[in-house]
Amino acid sequence: MNNLSLVVSLSNELIRLDKYIGSLEITELSRSRLKTGLKKLSVNGKNVKLSTKVKNGDKIELAWENAIPTDIEAENIPLEILYDDANVTVVNKEQGMVTHPASGNWNGTLVNALLYFWSEQNKLIETKVKVNKENLQANSLRPGIIHRLDKDTSGLIITAKNPETETYLQNQFRNHRVKKEYICIVHGTPENNHGNIKTQIIRDPKNRKRFTTTENKNQGKFAHTVYSCFAYYGPYSLMHVRLKTGRTHQIRVHMKSIGCPIVGDPIYNNKNDKLFSSAKLMLHSRHLSIRLPNCDEFTKFSAPVPRRFKKVLKTLHEKYEKITIRN
Repeated sequence: MNNLSLVVSLSNELIRLDKYIGSLEITELSRSRLKTGLKKLSVNGKNVKLSTKVKNGDKIELAWENAIPTDIEAENIPLEILYDDANVTVVNKEQGMVTHPASGNWNGTLVNALLYFWSEQNKLIETKVKVNKENLQANSLRPGIIHRLDKDTSGLIITAKNPETETYLQNQFRNHRVKKEYICIVHGTPENNHGNIKTQIIRDPKNRKRFTTTENKNQGKFAHTVYSCFAYYGPYSLMHVRLKTGRTHQIRVHMKSIGCPIVGDPIYNNKNDKLFSSAKLMLHSRHLSIRLPNCDEFTKFSAPVPRRFKKVLKTLHEKYEKITIRN
């Protein structure tokens, strides 16, 4: 289920709700999706229709589902499998790979690769694997995908091979019983070596592709990030981050909010970085702890430090004195 919360920004005129949403040019919420996939729509806490007129200051809440494709192509794309059993597959997703099919990315995704991997395991060698809609969660077009990583974020993703495991793992994520740890290289140094970032995260009203923080607790979604510094290298820092919630772009938004945007971030980092002008997003999902089916204890998975991190750190070691932080 996709959710969006926004406050109407108009002069004094009234405008139909569907026309106002359409004027925002939200790429993932087309007019056709508004009509066919809308599941919840309210203005100032009251359920309304798309024809309702809104005015400046009205708070809109809506939720919608993406259409489930009738079939998803299984593609022979190499994957780094870190763990695999009868219920789950744990993957070290490479940077640049989209997690699941969506508009503009119907092929070459992690889902396409997983379908091929699983079909090979089951000796179902076909060029196309039909996806039974009844086996998908009603709010998902991502077979087996429990959580996601941004396209340019690398690292750990756990996936489910059957609906029972999918529900079991999803409940752990929903109830915040999963431990997710990341590493990132950022510009600047935080005011404190370690700390908690607690904010509301909303879609940036000036740029619909971005998110931002707000102090208004009635807007957006609560987000909680715990960070600590491993080391400083001149004007750069190596950070360890734990997620207490899982919001879109959460780490990227929170690092920017404390004045430490992530190196190579094309959306939230506007610094002119001559040293790493060609660097990709320096954010990696390093550790994941979760209870697997039929296991009472947490199982911890780790993804190796990517080569791009090692290259950047090598440059930092050569150019700056390393100051190690003891937390």
